[in-house]
Amino acid sequence: MSSLYPDQQLKRRVMAWALRLKVNPQRVNIADLPTKWGSCTSDGVVTFADELAETDEAFQDYVIVHELLHLRYRTHGKRFHAMMSALVPDWRELARQSRHSTERSIGHG
Repeated sequence: MSSLYPDQQLKRRVMAWALRLKVNPQRVNIADLPTKWGSCTSDGVVTFADELAETDEAFQDYVIVHELLHLRYRTHGKRFHAMMSALVPDWRELARQSRHSTERSIGHG
């Protein structure tokens, strides 16, 4: 069992993905986001819902990769979707689950 708090573990997971994706967020925040799982601002601040830390790792990866890719691609274009599919092959199913299980969305800055 890790001695890290869930939000610290989540931040560590975000930074591991950032390295893998070769993106450099200006800041990573874990905050109370009642309506979203995550967001990314145009100046590189990535924020994740604190409750994301309590979800399973596959879903965490989906949200983390989604937001971090916005540091490279601002829109949900073809390249964005291609990268999502390469990195999180079942992302579409995870997206469907997120829409059905909660009122939260994955958002933008």
